[in-house]
Amino acid sequence: MTEPLRPPRPDDEPALLALNNDHAVELSELTLTGLRELFALAWRVRVTDDATAMVVALDQDSASDAENFQWFRRRYDRFAYIDRVVVAPAARGRGLARALYTDVISAAQASGHTVLCAEVNLDPPNPVSDAFHLAMGFDEVGRAELTTQPKMVRYYTRAID
Repeated sequence: MTEPLRPPRPDDEPALLALNNDHAVELSELTLTGLRELFALAWRVRVTDDATAMVVALDQDSASDAENFQWFRRRYDRFAYIDRVVVAPAARGRGLARALYTDVISAAQASGHTVLCAEVNLDPPNPVSDAFHLAMGFDEVGRAELTTQPKMVRYYTRAID
């Protein structure tokens, strides 16, 4: 991957909001205020320079009451959690998701986190994301039916070495 990753800028917000909401089934829809609040509480946010891909990660100290995040918080003392990762269809196949995860893993390692956590929809299914997480060394550690939306999810973790 040759594109640099960077923190988002205010002028990225319209594109990142559209990118998120184009994938609302997988990620959950946000308003502009919601996107800003998520970025503010996140431990790490990185985007591609053209804002066609982003990752938002929280850690155990993030002030999130999101159901999936709380599932991990109840089980792990020190962790980084991928709240969302998304790549625009036109930007796929360039290794951007892997680069975004690698960035989070490096930052988590430098911060002393011991586990990286993520969840993937089981219903509605997301087989591409399941395959990606397995290829990145994640293991399934649980499943849940969400109480806040009509979804079932699969929880994944991988050790941070």
